Amino acid sequence: MPNYVLNVNGQDRPVTVSSSNMPLPWVLRDVLGLTGTKYGCGIEVCGACTVWVNGEPQKSCDIDVSSAAGKKITTIEGLSADRSHPAQKAWIAHQVPQCGFCQSGMLMSVAGAMKAGHHGSEIASEVNNLCVCGTYQRIKQAVAGL
Repeated sequence: MPNYVLNVNGQDRPVTVSSSNMPLPWVLRDVLGLTGTKYGCGIEVCGACTVWVNGEPQKSCDIDVSSAAGKKITTIEGLSADRSHPAQKAWIAHQVPQCGFCQSGMLMSVAGAMKAGHHGSEIASEVNNLCVCGTYQRIKQAVAGL
């Protein structure tokens, strides 16, 4: 069984997996117990699996564990443990989630756009995640003030 060391949320984490092509969200959720990252479509469309790879938002469903080794991975759990990131505060203030499935990926994309220097409506145009329960209006309200 393949062994790797992944740097996740600033910590080196050894992982043993059944296959070197195991998708990163499965490793994060099933091996490391970080369940914030969701596995949605599996074809890089929905964005539920968005994490930061070397500081950039990426849809992780098409990244296998062997490709992730040696890179810095940040998940929703590593964005801000106490929910103090401005995007998290905006999500709470505007009661964005309904079902919540896509929200961790959405937050990672929004926080990535903020990190890149985007503000307000620019953020909304940078984020291309899908939301099945349709909270786009609340999302637009939440990012308007960022």
